[in-house]
Amino acid sequence: MQPQHELNPAGDGFSGVSSVKNPAERSTELSRWVEHVTKQLIEDLPENENHLTGAYDEGAAVAALLSELRPRKIPRNSPNDTPGSHHHWSTTTNNLDEFQNAKRPPATTTKPPDAAAAANDEPAGLNLITLLLECAVAVSVDNLGEARRMLLELTEIASPYSASCAERVVAYFAKAMSSRVINSWIGVSAPLVHNTTAIYSAFQIYNNLSPFVKFSHFTSNQAILEAFHRQTRVHIIDIDIMQGLQWPALFHILSTRPEGPPHVRMTAFGPDPDLLSETGRQLSVFAKRVGIRFDFRPINKKCGEIEDIPTYSNETVAVHWMQHSLYDAAGPDRRLMGLLHRVRPRVVTLVEQEIAHGGSFLDRFVVSLHYYSTMFDSIGSFSPVDDPGRYRVEQCLMHREINNVLAVGGPARSGEDKYRHWRSELSRNGFSQIPMSSNSMAQAQLIVNMFPNNYGNNNNNYGNGYSLVQGDGILRLGWKDTSLYTASAWTSPNSFKS
Repeated sequence: MQPQHELNPAGDGFSGVSSVKNPAERSTELSRWVEHVTKQLIEDLPENENHLTGAYDEGAAVAALLSELRPRKIPRNSPNDTPGSHHHWSTTTNNLDEFQNAKRPPATTTKPPDAAAAANDEPAGLNLITLLLECAVAVSVDNLGEARRMLLELTEIASPYSASCAERVVAYFAKAMSSRVINSWIGVSAPLVHNTTAIYSAFQIYNNLSPFVKFSHFTSNQAILEAFHRQTRVHIIDIDIMQGLQWPALFHILSTRPEGPPHVRMTAFGPDPDLLSETGRQLSVFAKRVGIRFDFRPINKKCGEIEDIPTYSNETVAVHWMQHSLYDAAGPDRRLMGLLHRVRPRVVTLVEQEIAHGGSFLDRFVVSLHYYSTMFDSIGSFSPVDDPGRYRVEQCLMHREINNVLAVGGPARSGEDKYRHWRSELSRNGFSQIPMSSNSMAQAQLIVNMFPNNYGNNNNNYGNGYSLVQGDGILRLGWKDTSLYTASAWTSPNSFKS
């Protein structure tokens, strides 16, 4: 029996929802610059996900396609160009002088281009992306000298502050591939280092800039609320709690149940002990305010690195995981799967990025180029070109993810195997899918409706640009026809056993 409660998307944490910027109507149709190239590349890649055909076979296939699409050479900026129209990226190493001494151009108040201007910029955007694809082919066959030459050209032309979404994407991909080339030269892989303060600060901005974070929070909370129906003792395990922004909304609705609130225990994992403690303190204060008995246990480790989490026979367990590529939050996937079996959760709420992390470098490059091009397109449609919040999201979140996906070894460079899709692995390991309810769909629709229609094309079928689909028990949120995030719920086969 499903509870009648629904969460209120108007509040998603310790503070209210900030208003979404409503810039002038404009076109940021980046996907039209890359879609026909990347989709053909994806179709031409081998169908077997675990193929070991060798980089030279992949490179030949992609090079053949690029030879048909190759545009004229990209013109370099002239000395008479507008100041700030070009940018030299630097890298994290001092070994290559050409990659050093980047300076941020001054902020501009240039208005976003209209549709006609975007059409004029399309050939330049396609040129940049095609050169980036050629560079990826060179990297995939270890032709590092040629890759370096193309990267120098790309970093001279492409700017992360450009009015063109295509140019911004190319700038970040070029920087990530520069790190990749340098790491290949010196024979090491950069670790998954991260600055949690910068990431969490940018994540809060991202929460107000797009519906994706709220989509994760409220669809998952709704599934957890339904699993906790009439339960008196509950235990939430958050695999990567960050700042815990989603939990106050759940605590509030639990406190209003006719039968009274449950006793809530929370086990929270995170990379920063100080931030974990502060998150626990704020959640404890909020829980006391709404009359919930609350116990918080912080663990400054990855969930897959511990053997067990103590649970009680009389408590209902929920596990939540919003996946990302910012850093390795979970540790070894196989050990995490074993831990999930041992804690026997009544519900596992899983929010995944619709991007496969496995496969060869060229596989990851092609898929991630289309994915992040779409992400930049969606963000650019709701934020001014010179918005500092937009830049922080792109620099601290998107660029970090791109760098991790394209790094030597990809997300599995720690040596541990990573699952390509956790949904299929949960099913294969005996977990049963819980279809996302109509209440979860209503939550997602309300969240999408919170973002105004700035797409600027009344003839499309996407409303404000975001597409929300419910099918096979899963909710999918994307931008236009590209799915970007999925939300699903699962239950352990032993969750109802004492």
